[in-house]
Amino acid sequence: MDTKRKYITKKRFWAGTLLAQFLLFFIASKIGPALEFFAQFFDFQKGIHQKIFAVVSYSVGDAVYILLGIALIILLIGIVNKNTRNSSLLKLLVLLNILYFAYQIFWGMLYFQEPIIDKLPENEITLEETEVLTIKYLDLSRKARLSVEEDNKGVFKLNNITHVQTEILSRQERLPAFLEPTKPSNINSFKPSLFRGVMSYSGILGYYNPFTAEAQYNPELPATYLPFTLAHESAHQMGYAREQEANFIAFLLGKESTNPELRYSTYYFVLKSLLNSLAEKNPHFVRQVISNYSPGMKRDRAAEKKFVQDHAGIIENFFGITNDLFLKSNRQDGSITYSYFVDLMVRFERNPRSTP
Repeated sequence: MDTKRKYITKKRFWAGTLLAQFLLFFIASKIGPALEFFAQFFDFQKGIHQKIFAVVSYSVGDAVYILLGIALIILLIGIVNKNTRNSSLLKLLVLLNILYFAYQIFWGMLYFQEPIIDKLPENEITLEETEVLTIKYLDLSRKARLSVEEDNKGVFKLNNITHVQTEILSRQERLPAFLEPTKPSNINSFKPSLFRGVMSYSGILGYYNPFTAEAQYNPELPATYLPFTLAHESAHQMGYAREQEANFIAFLLGKESTNPELRYSTYYFVLKSLLNSLAEKNPHFVRQVISNYSPGMKRDRAAEKKFVQDHAGIIENFFGITNDLFLKSNRQDGSITYSYFVDLMVRFERNPRSTP
């Protein structure tokens, strides 16, 4: 009986500690100096983690996730068993406390930083302005497509992914001044995900591991996705937590790149985002723009569609729903919303040289 009361007391303590963490981090998210501290701490711990884990060729973060998954399964089995229920539940509560605390101090609090859009001029974005910009990026995409290589099916192929990664890291030094004091990530810590097969069926292109500061990507993606995905994940490594803000940073990294593969992937992503934002407002215009894709762009589009169709299913729907809920819980619009990225990009494009 004493042992049972002892477990009850400990479980209450750790459950209370977890609740206290929720409350404390919520309060901290409303305090400017606290957010500044977490931003500075992010730069500090990220540098250490990258120096430790970048030298390993495989994704250490994915290995950690596998071990955590195994631990959770063992604990859940232990909870089902009456003889080990109390000890397993206590261990689960301790593990949840550690994971939640580490996640928040390494990454979670960055979602509450000042939005980038607050640093850009406020003006209404018109349909006409968006359409003009779409034509601009159609033209840029058509021209950029001529400078990249193709496979034997006439589809864009990526020759050297390391060159793209190096270019992304170098471009971080040239971001606009209004984004300071963002610190570049000078260490190449891009890793192909160990879960590439699942990712292909989930619709997830890449992800940032806050516990190891690695940027994981799916190497099975069509080449049109890969360079921009790498730039997007590098934006997370710089501390931009919000998904559409990471897209905006990736756009800035790639739009004037000297690497033709990164430049084409960036232009093509921007074009698709603009078309998605116009799909309901002016579907005729969208169809007209797509019909004006170059032959190479049409082959790339067909390859993307085939990849998506070949990997469609229940897993994609599940991850789409859970990812959407995660984004919304972290003050984001959701995985299917491009409007924030388009707003950022259009406002910047109005006068990129004199942006405050």
